[in-house]
Amino acid sequence: MSANRRAVMALASLGGMGLGALAATTRASAAAASRTPAPVRPALRIDPRDLGARGDGATKDTQAVQAALDRCAVFGGGEVVIAGGTFVVGAIRIGSNTTLRIEEGATLRGSPDLADYPVTQVRWEGRFVPGYIGLIGSQGAHDVAITGKGSIVATDAIKGRVQKETGLRHPALLEFVEVQTLSVTDVRTQQNDMWSIHPVFCDDVVFRNLVVNGGADGIDVDSCRRVVIDRCDFDTVDDCISLKSGRGLEGNLIARPTEDVVITDCVFRDHRWACIGIGSETSAGIRRVRVERCKCLTAYTFAIYIKSRPGRGAFIEDIVMRDLEVSGTGGGFLRLNLLDSGKQDQFPVPGLDGVPTARNFTFERIKVSDVPVLVEAVNIHPDKPLDGFVLKDITGTAGKGMSLANIRNANLSGIDVRVAEGLLLAAVNVTGKGLAGAAPLPPTVRPPDVAATQPPYVLGMTSGKPN
Repeated sequence: MSANRRAVMALASLGGMGLGALAATTRASAAAASRTPAPVRPALRIDPRDLGARGDGATKDTQAVQAALDRCAVFGGGEVVIAGGTFVVGAIRIGSNTTLRIEEGATLRGSPDLADYPVTQVRWEGRFVPGYIGLIGSQGAHDVAITGKGSIVATDAIKGRVQKETGLRHPALLEFVEVQTLSVTDVRTQQNDMWSIHPVFCDDVVFRNLVVNGGADGIDVDSCRRVVIDRCDFDTVDDCISLKSGRGLEGNLIARPTEDVVITDCVFRDHRWACIGIGSETSAGIRRVRVERCKCLTAYTFAIYIKSRPGRGAFIEDIVMRDLEVSGTGGGFLRLNLLDSGKQDQFPVPGLDGVPTARNFTFERIKVSDVPVLVEAVNIHPDKPLDGFVLKDITGTAGKGMSLANIRNANLSGIDVRVAEGLLLAAVNVTGKGLAGAAPLPPTVRPPDVAATQPPYVLGMTSGKPN
């Protein structure tokens, strides 16, 4: 068993725990997360130049680099070493027991030609749709690693997230589907207008010591289990990290949640949305997420944004964030919006089942500096209030305080934040501790029920017809 797998398997003990037990495991799981995962021990070491690669920044080296990766996989494992140049490639795939090592000073650069990225079914905004596969990826493999001090850089010739003429999703930079035991460490990434790193249906995943720069999301964890994101530096146009699990009945029926995620010692700079976003694609559920010792230096909206809407269904639960430093936000520290975030799916989860269940959110030891709003948490469905909301030991300065609605078992304590305008707390339909002196708020408007679609949805259906 690789060291990477041993480290992340420690997180499996989080499964089935209550919030108290989750907190009790902090030191043990943090120790596991701090270990440096060892890439797959190579039986082979192949330089793509030996197979015809040029590394001159102009010649397309896709065939040679892919041949090196394939030879490692078929011989039972190995390491492909990219060194001393810029290697232009189209989409390449990594097989089982294979490490792609990009040495310091070397670059893998994406081809500017979309024809070099085959079209297949890709996960995009919570649905599987036709799209171009990622620049570097793996599917149905195990023990896959990318490491080294080099760079992975997308072409700037591919603009936008979707091709206007065809509607096809553009290539992600790194994309992994159904990979068991995945490690991406030390590399620098630069993406264009699409998502940078997108694991889907992956288990036992470590992202460590990455520099992630891009024109869209940094890391989108999509229906994955046991994920560690540690000591990464983000500078992205959209969410630095986004946790997702599918949209509408398709995601709900696939029923693969994102769970057991640990995010530690990261630095975030976001220029369009949030540092950490949970949702809005939550239709298979998101649970047991722990964020510790991170710095949110820039956020266009809120540093932490938890979002969904009726029609998503499933749950968001057991979210713990502590020891965060927050500054430079356009909106504030924390927003909860479970009523109208993201576009409604063509085939939503109908009725009360489609209203997301939210429970056990804890935020403690948070330092905020001149955030416009401390907490905005009023867009919560009155038929399914958030059950369990802890704000503890929050310090600093804010323009406005906290607005809370439709919450049960709130516990507010140790909040020492100086606000420039109004009272520290306003609330409606909130029960719990630490609520004395709250100003009243108008009740949340109940949204209309989401109706079932006709014909009834079956898995694989698109545009009202089965595939």
